[in-house]
Amino acid sequence: MRGTLTGQRYVDDILRPYVGPFLNCLSEAIFQQDNVRPHTARVAQDFLSHFQILPWLARSPDMSPVEHVWDQLKRQMSSCHSGHDLELAVQNLWVHLPQDNIRCLIN
Repeated sequence: MRGTLTGQRYVDDILRPYVGPFLNCLSEAIFQQDNVRPHTARVAQDFLSHFQILPWLARSPDMSPVEHVWDQLKRQMSSCHSGHDLELAVQNLWVHLPQDNIRCLIN
């Protein structure tokens, strides 16, 4: 994503095309996000109002399970010279990330 992520861009570029349809396909989905400004913007909160949201404490230092997964991926990343190379590397690492690692982080 190029430029600054605003609340409106968060809704238009991420929530509406990807997160909303994904959550609608899951019967008991609970969505979690941290409290960065685009996530707490009124437009984002309005969009997410009909989904179940797991609350996040303000300025919480605790990482969510998915942040631990991203941390594992980052530690395995080699340097990438373009956005396309980065995207391919992340997709490859994600596919090969052992599911046992993810389960341990969540439990």
